[in-house]
Amino acid sequence: MLIKNTNRASEGAAHLRVLVIEPYYGGSHKIFLNELKQHLPSFEFLFLTLPPRKWKWRMRMGAPWCAGQLPALRHVDVVLCSTFIDVAALRGLGPGWLHDIPVLTYFHENQFAYPVQKYAERDFHFGLINYLSALASDGLAFNSQFNLSSFLKGCRGIEGRCPDMEMDLTLQILDKSQVLYPGMDFEELDAIPDAIRNDVTTFVWNHRWEHDKNPEGFFEPFFKLHKKQIPFKLIVLGQSFQRNPPIFAEAQARLGSHMTHYGYVEDRSEYLALLKKGDVVVSTANHEFYGMSVIEAVRAGCRPLLPKRLSYPELFPAEFLYKSTGDLYQKIRGLCIPADPLLPLDNGILLTEQFGWPELIARYQQWFEQVV
Repeated sequence: MLIKNTNRASEGAAHLRVLVIEPYYGGSHKIFLNELKQHLPSFEFLFLTLPPRKWKWRMRMGAPWCAGQLPALRHVDVVLCSTFIDVAALRGLGPGWLHDIPVLTYFHENQFAYPVQKYAERDFHFGLINYLSALASDGLAFNSQFNLSSFLKGCRGIEGRCPDMEMDLTLQILDKSQVLYPGMDFEELDAIPDAIRNDVTTFVWNHRWEHDKNPEGFFEPFFKLHKKQIPFKLIVLGQSFQRNPPIFAEAQARLGSHMTHYGYVEDRSEYLALLKKGDVVVSTANHEFYGMSVIEAVRAGCRPLLPKRLSYPELFPAEFLYKSTGDLYQKIRGLCIPADPLLPLDNGILLTEQFGWPELIARYQQWFEQVV
């Protein structure tokens, strides 16, 4: 998709003209960019995007394609890229003006810590693209401290593998890095009426149906509770695919009588209403750079029950974290009491307010303005 002029001049003179280059314009990347534009109405945004397909090819060839789409002369104040762009190649292949204006890169993820299938070998070339992009960018933002820390660890690993070349460039990367949580829009969720209190504790899964989210670890405690005839309910949401982990079909067969909902919900209003019907949101993820689905569920009133690893310890207090699979089972069992004083969660808004756009947008504006 060629550059689209999204001029918002009717709302006032633009402070900055931002060229957004996103070769994977879908999912959380698309939502983030659209909401960023919405919450910076005084900025003018120009978008250069491609549909969200074939991410490996986007990373390999997105930079030369995007460089070829840039006009010979275009007045912009700053460029914003995602990690699907090789910024070093973009600046090397792009028009001359691209060397003279600042380029920012936002890290929704990094390829050093991104999970690979068990049968696949990690291709460090994609991590190297992220590494070179960080060096070639003028400013970097990461969606969590976990993301930043794991990226720096990966960069040091790459440097350590270089034969006959001793280098330590990670300090340069760290000096221009900061953590900027992706803002979230809670307006639609807050407008949905609260559900009637459940007489049986209802647990929510609202993550992608993939192995890195560890669905086996989620369902195992409920298999035990079912066997012991301890009452509970389940709401199983999240994006599913053609090939889902087999544990989902097994769970539906064994725990179907406990499920008040099972399956992906495309309509967002319906999805948010289902979150409002939950009591506890559980994550058993082995990998998570941030945790938007959990934050949404907590905003809806669900008590979080999260592993003490990944990004979760920086997002929520220790009282909502578990240390081991055994600890998870004990906490779930303890919550399966209708009159449990921990339920319902009465401070979901307080716990999540810091992740909303109104709290974060000033930092994004400062991020743009400080490099111009």
